[in-house]
Amino acid sequence: MFKKYKKKILLSVSLGAVIFLAFSIYADFGNLMIAFSKFSWIWFPVVLALSFGNYLVRFAKWQYYLHVLKIKLKPSKSFLIFMGSFIMSVTPGKMGEVLKSFLLKEETGTPVSVSAPIILAERITDFLSIVILCSIGAVVFGYGIEIVLATGIGFVLLTLILSSKKLSHKIINFFKRIKFTAKHTDKIYSAYDSMYELVKIKPLILMVIASTAAWFLECLGFYVVLHVFSEVSNIEVSLLSATFIYGFSTLVGAIAMLPGGLGATEASLTGLLLLLKIPKDISVASTIIIRVATLWFAVILGVFAVQILNRKDHIDFRKLEK
Repeated sequence: MFKKYKKKILLSVSLGAVIFLAFSIYADFGNLMIAFSKFSWIWFPVVLALSFGNYLVRFAKWQYYLHVLKIKLKPSKSFLIFMGSFIMSVTPGKMGEVLKSFLLKEETGTPVSVSAPIILAERITDFLSIVILCSIGAVVFGYGIEIVLATGIGFVLLTLILSSKKLSHKIINFFKRIKFTAKHTDKIYSAYDSMYELVKIKPLILMVIASTAAWFLECLGFYVVLHVFSEVSNIEVSLLSATFIYGFSTLVGAIAMLPGGLGATEASLTGLLLLLKIPKDISVASTIIIRVATLWFAVILGVFAVQILNRKDHIDFRKLEK
């Protein structure tokens, strides 16, 4: 596999290990181990299944976007490409965003400028759906309203700009005056033509609904983790609380622009649980369990998908380094 990005992945894995170690020290390692021993691990496959359900719904989004742009690809190969991109979830830099487009180009010859807007459309609908999931909890608990509102308004405005050809073309024409971007004007127009199709009312509404369902599955996974702990300790967390905490923490991690939201998401999850008066050891244990079941589970699946693609198609990943 591509050495340059393997090093970055390993660096992020190391960072994740350091973060987990820091949280273990914070919670007192002995107490944390006791908390883990209290968790009924028979429920862990259920949490993994809910995370995988999230991936399946998001894969359906990816398929729909390919259909909108008339990009034809076997579902089995499309699934491997989609899952393979998860390997970049914890990689700093831009490559996590374009891996799917690179693999798609290798498979179908579709220019990156044509398919890359799918990634932006996915990001917009994901953000909007998380804002929807957070909004009720933010109002009920009176916490994070400003962040949730600002994020929602920001992405709604971005969507409105992208859905206006006149305004978007004016912006593109402005960048034509800059030397660096002038030579890429044709690709920018090509990318915008794809983007315009993806943010039309029908695909936008359908995909926001799909995204909301997808991310709710992971919120439900977090609720399962907390519910299992509630059976053995004196804590009580509602589905609304779990949905707000997980959604808001995911939002914070994404806004922080850190690979996989490392550090920011964990701190937010643990901090919000502590605000609910949940013991430190159970708060940290719950955070670690859900992050393993969501972020790191996705990375592991991504590794397998990329290996299968590499063996089947002998894709030259070194091109990513150019």
